[in-house]
Amino acid sequence: MKQNYSIFTLVRNALNYHQDWQEAWRSPAPKPEYDVIVIGGGGHGLATAYYLAKEHGITNVAVLEKGWLGGGNTGRNTTIVRSNYLWDESAHLYEHSLKLFEGLTQDLNYNVMFSQRGLMNLAHTQHDMQALRRRVYAIQLNGIDSEILTPEQIKEMVPILDCSATARYPIMGASLQRRGGVARHDAVAWGFARKADERGVDILQNTEVTGFRIENGVVKGVETTRGPIGAKKVGIVVAGHSGVLAGMAGFRLPVESHPLQALVSEPIKPILNTVVMSPQVHVYVSQSDKGELVLGAGIDAYTSYAQVGSPFIIENQLNALTDLFPCFGRLRMLRQWGGIVDTCPDASPIIGKTPVENLFINCGWGTGGFKATPGSGNVFAHTIARGEPHPLAVPFALDRFTSGYLIDEHGAAGVAH
Repeated sequence: MKQNYSIFTLVRNALNYHQDWQEAWRSPAPKPEYDVIVIGGGGHGLATAYYLAKEHGITNVAVLEKGWLGGGNTGRNTTIVRSNYLWDESAHLYEHSLKLFEGLTQDLNYNVMFSQRGLMNLAHTQHDMQALRRRVYAIQLNGIDSEILTPEQIKEMVPILDCSATARYPIMGASLQRRGGVARHDAVAWGFARKADERGVDILQNTEVTGFRIENGVVKGVETTRGPIGAKKVGIVVAGHSGVLAGMAGFRLPVESHPLQALVSEPIKPILNTVVMSPQVHVYVSQSDKGELVLGAGIDAYTSYAQVGSPFIIENQLNALTDLFPCFGRLRMLRQWGGIVDTCPDASPIIGKTPVENLFINCGWGTGGFKATPGSGNVFAHTIARGEPHPLAVPFALDRFTSGYLIDEHGAAGVAH
């Protein structure tokens, strides 16, 4: 049993110069066989393993990660959490995740630094306002908090935003989800890893899956760089490389992988106390606890597995930022990075069974993956454990692309991830 993190353990370990802290998780050798193998050691994969152990009593689980925990998209996003989605199916799934986020620090005994500072989505045209009103009313009908702000209310909340009539992109209004905000991406992964390990889950880093063992259409295990490992069930949770793993298992996915760039500025004193998004001009910004401005935009148009992007996207998002916030014009960029997002034709995820029996997949989150981390893991664990989709996952099955029951969330995804 791991020691609880608290002010008392902090003081006690300070007396020993912090030499006696327990390891956060073990680094065990692979077992010959597991009840469940989860491929992917990002937030979604670790959350899946945690909820398998916590809620379904399945502890003979291995999480396989080809690199280090959280080294993929989990550590390469902009940390935004929200549930203001248009369609019922998406709204219920993301709201489930947001509710889990609200209690996650206590559940994991790990400070995930979840800050519900609010999330504002700007409208610059009459068409924007019409779409915004429709979305807000739909969100409210699902019992999720959302409201419309006037330019005067926006100016009161964010005085540094250019709300003048002469602005290049006049601000006509905004939607606001007060329960939205940001969390620390690394802490979410580390918290799930620590608690999953505490419940007996084996976390195997530097263990790349190179193939599947499939007999008569049933998965029996995986081939890895550390040798073959047997399994009764396997879940694929590898974000941008989902198509690669599906190919190894002999089926295709309707996904494309694109770079998604973000950057942070040099740190400055606190000046922005909410998240501001503008899908129309393709930029969104928040301020981290260290004072950096965290910026993002849309995906690069080309498909790639490279964790970099094009200067074109950076230039456009900085132009948009300084149009909305002229006072940011002299800030310097501190660092830039790219993640790999797997996008489906309808901008909604795939959660459920595959053509291979006992092989499950969780992918296609596009630009909205981080905010779904606990909810995704929770419903995917249920799906794997019971062999049938969680009620919230039913609409997101792979066969919707043959039935035609798509969940078109391009409007909610857009740039507002």
